[in-house]
Amino acid sequence: MTDAMIEVTRLTKRFGDRIAVDHISFSAKPGEVVGLLGPNGAGKTTTMRVLTGFLPPSEGGAKIAGHDVVTDSLNARRNVGYLPERVPVYPDMTVREYVLFWARLRGRRDARARADAVIAQVNLSERRDTLIRNLSKGMRQRLGFAQALAHDPPVLILDEPTIGIDPRQVIEVRDTVRELGRTKTVLFSTHILSEADHVCDRVVILHQGRIVAQGKPSDLKRKLRPDATLEEVFLSIIGTERGAGK
Repeated sequence: MTDAMIEVTRLTKRFGDRIAVDHISFSAKPGEVVGLLGPNGAGKTTTMRVLTGFLPPSEGGAKIAGHDVVTDSLNARRNVGYLPERVPVYPDMTVREYVLFWARLRGRRDARARADAVIAQVNLSERRDTLIRNLSKGMRQRLGFAQALAHDPPVLILDEPTIGIDPRQVIEVRDTVRELGRTKTVLFSTHILSEADHVCDRVVILHQGRIVAQGKPSDLKRKLRPDATLEEVFLSIIGTERGAGK
């Protein structure tokens, strides 16, 4: 796994007596979109918060672009862009002010040029002088992508990026993720299985903090039956897990 841009090894996170993430291991290579799938409470967001340096692991470890998220945290964070489920914004800034702020915060010497390039990349050029408070939810989501891309990181971590937006905007987000996956490593969490089927090269399925399956969506579907949907695969795996736990 030496060429992996995301490398997770027996990662465990506890909150008191509760185990949120239980000895999980997976990797993502350059130019790969990996879906982190599972129901609410499966451990997806906790995993992402460890990878982005917001939470320390209880056991095990993880690396971003070869940098340990604990012992080399600063360099790990320099190599990752993070879009949380709730986009952090300053409503009294304009779109351009906000993206420029993040480009400078991330140490870009060409902050102005980078901000303009990113705003164009997420199709917000016509709104560059609009106050953030006046943006729709979908446009704020695009702004979240701009924030994550401000320093042009090789790794993107996206936590439920289609939550709360309309179907047309969902399609736009899917297209954006696919486009970004051509040049970057993307870890993309969702509990909506059709999204993973449309976007991801591989999926990692979490249930109660543990990995219960991982692989290409087509391979996982083939193991169940050739015409199975990813949702049927997921429900079959979760059902088997629940039965084994009785």
